Amino acid sequence: MPTTPDMSMDMTTVGDTGLLDTLQHEVAVFARRAEQTRLGGVGQVRNSMDRAAYLLLNRLDKEGPMGVKALACSMGIDSSTVTRQVAPLVDSGLVKRTSHPEDGRAVVLQLSPRGLSRLEEVRSSRRQLMAELTQDWAPEEREAFCALLTRFNVALSDRMSAATVTEPAAQS
Repeated sequence: MPTTPDMSMDMTTVGDTGLLDTLQHEVAVFARRAEQTRLGGVGQVRNSMDRAAYLLLNRLDKEGPMGVKALACSMGIDSSTVTRQVAPLVDSGLVKRTSHPEDGRAVVLQLSPRGLSRLEEVRSSRRQLMAELTQDWAPEEREAFCALLTRFNVALSDRMSAATVTEPAAQS
């Protein structure tokens, strides 16, 4: 079987329909529970940073300062969404807007020292939550779950990217 399924194929014919029903249900339950807890962590920090803010701050920390367009592209969302989501982070001092070093007219978004401190606080709380939720798992189970969840997220991202590329062509 090819690694990339033919999108015209009825996916219910691939494998056990009951297993696929269980998988889609468990993903839906996970999404709901993750949103309910925001997978925020433990203690006071738990619900104090929304998903969009966490992902934006995390991306700026991992990849360094960048413009809105580059940040949007790296996250797979449009520039207007990034602009809207970054505004409160700038207002609260977690992100700084600076001039691009090579083109003073361009704006670069950068994690502020306060933003890095806050991000580390949230990461620590989330790590603690993950440790608590998986405390009775063997290290190999944690690794396998992480690998499979990463693989699942990459597949979702690839599918979204493919849909974005084909959408404009379909409308022409």
